[in-house]
Amino acid sequence: MELHEPAIAYNKGRMTVNEYLDLENVSSEKHEYYNGEVFAMAGKGRRHNVIFKNIYGELAYRLKGHRCQPYGSTLRIHIPQNSSYTYPDISILCKSLTEQGDNEPVSGPTVLIEVLSPSTKSYDRGVKFKLYRDIPELREYILIDSESVNVERFCINSNGNWELHEHNTSDAQLTIQTVGIKLSLKEIYEGIEL
Repeated sequence: MELHEPAIAYNKGRMTVNEYLDLENVSSEKHEYYNGEVFAMAGKGRRHNVIFKNIYGELAYRLKGHRCQPYGSTLRIHIPQNSSYTYPDISILCKSLTEQGDNEPVSGPTVLIEVLSPSTKSYDRGVKFKLYRDIPELREYILIDSESVNVERFCINSNGNWELHEHNTSDAQLTIQTVGIKLSLKEIYEGIEL
């Protein structure tokens, strides 16, 4: 499987997991890793950052004191099932991270949220979602478009299949079922003119 978007392939060629982790410990940039290939993550635009702030701020406030907690894009997720490492925009984990080192990757997110940009949308919908589906604990994968009012929520049903729930009007509500939170699309896109 080749990864092209949203990143730029690292010049070294194939790396071992240990070489990748060493690189991450000294690099000022974030990189994702899959199958021996390392990719520098692209920068984020203003719309992306406003949408991230709106969602993360609401989740942090509403989940204060809750067992499940949101984390931003500096939290590296390890997917042992396919030996990949990614940096989702927002991860919700329903387990304690107190024994994790500050720079240690974590596994087992329950909810993953990606804010789409023109350069990342096909990667986030395709290859990245395929990698994420290998996470046994994952229950919801949410894609927020930064170019138009459109939110796609994939959730796993009782048969183990992924279902799509799409919202594309500002009066619609996104329900993050795993943590019992509803966000209006008006809240998500506040401060963005589309």
